Amino acid sequence: MQSLKSFYCIGHGPSSSHTMGPYNAGTLFKKRFPNASLYRVTLFGSLAATGRGHLTDDALHQALATKGVEILFRPDITKPFHSNGMFFEAFDNKQELLGSWEVYSVGGSALKEAGESATPEPSIYPLTTLGEIIKWCEKEHKELWQYVETYEGEAIWEYLAEVWASMQTTIDRGLKQSGVLPGILQYPRKAPMFFAKARKEEKRAHGIIFAYALATSEENASGNIVVTAPTCGACGVVPAVLRYLKELYNLDQIDCLRALAVAGLLGNIVKFNGSISGAEVGCQGEVGVACSMAAGMASYLFGGNLQQIDYAAEMGLEHHLGMTCDPIAGYVQVPCIERNAVAAIRAIDAAEYTSYTDGAHKVSFDEIIQTMVETGKDMNTNYKETSLGGLAKRYL
Repeated sequence: MQSLKSFYCIGHGPSSSHTMGPYNAGTLFKKRFPNASLYRVTLFGSLAATGRGHLTDDALHQALATKGVEILFRPDITKPFHSNGMFFEAFDNKQELLGSWEVYSVGGSALKEAGESATPEPSIYPLTTLGEIIKWCEKEHKELWQYVETYEGEAIWEYLAEVWASMQTTIDRGLKQSGVLPGILQYPRKAPMFFAKARKEEKRAHGIIFAYALATSEENASGNIVVTAPTCGACGVVPAVLRYLKELYNLDQIDCLRALAVAGLLGNIVKFNGSISGAEVGCQGEVGVACSMAAGMASYLFGGNLQQIDYAAEMGLEHHLGMTCDPIAGYVQVPCIERNAVAAIRAIDAAEYTSYTDGAHKVSFDEIIQTMVETGKDMNTNYKETSLGGLAKRYL
C-alpha cells in the first residue's frame, strides 16, 4: 500500500481515471520517445466510450504537446486486464515505429501495466487491512492518524496541508462561479444558489454541506483543479464534510490534517484491496468509497473509538453497494454532481448513527470492501462508466 501522496492527487478534473491517468501516461510515454514525429494512442473500453465527455483526448494532446497526435477510439474492444486500456505508439518522420506501450488507468490517476505497476512506488504500509491496523493501534495505544505518521513520516503533514489548502480553494472558487458547465448538457452551476439560501436559514447544515460538495464537483466538471478523494468524480464529498465540521467545531489545522489522514488511510485500504475505479466496479467504488472515507473521518472527529470508525466507514460504503456508474453523455455531471452532495450528508448520518452505538457491528469494513469487489465483478459492463446503461441510456 503506497503513500497517501499517491492517493490524494492534485490536478485537473473531470476524471482521475479518464483525465489525470491518461495525462500522466502521455507524459511518461513522451519522455521515452521525445523526438517522435507522431504519437498514436488507441483508447479501449470505458476510456473510448466516455473519453470525449471526460476530456481524455484533450488531456492526451496536452501531455504529448505536439501537432502529431492521433487518437483512436475503440469502445467495442475491452481489454481483459482493465476496461481503461490505452495503447501508445511512437513513430519517426519516416513512419517507422519507435516503440509502443500498453497501459491501464486503474482509478485515482494511477497507472498499471498488465500484471505489474507501470509507475512502481514502494509499499510503505506493512499492514493493509483496517482490522490489522486497528489491532496495531490497540496494542500501541495509538490512533489511526498515528499509524499514518509512523510509516509516512512527519513530512506527510506538509503534503496534507497542501491537499487541504487546495480543497478549500476549490470550494471557495466554486462558490463564486455561475453559468453552465461545459458540454452539451448545459447543466447549470448550483453551488452559489445553495450557499446563499443556506445562509438565510436557521437549520442550514444540509444546505451548507450541499453547497460545498456542489462547488467542488462543479469545479471538477469544468476541468479545474481538484483533489482526488478517492477520485475526481467523487472529489466533493470529503472536502464538503471536513469544511463543514471545521466551521461547526472551530477545528484547528492539525485537527483537519489528522482527519484527512484517517480518511486517506480508509480510501487507501480500499484502493489496495479493492478498487476505486468506476470503470471496474461502478460508482460504488467512487462516491461509495468517498462516503466511506468521509464517514470514518467524521466519526474520528466526533470522538469515535476505533470500532465506531470502522462501523461508520463500513456503513458509508455498505449503503452504496451496487451503485452504477452511468454518466449521461459521458460527462461527469449527471448524476455525478448530485451524488457527491447527497453522499456527504449520508457520511455525516453514518458517523452520527454509529456514535449512538458502542461500535459493535456484524460486517467489518474489510468485509464490505470484498463485497463491493464481488458486486462490481457481477455488474453488467453497461453500468460501469460506458454511458450505455442506466440513466445514460435515456440520453444516448
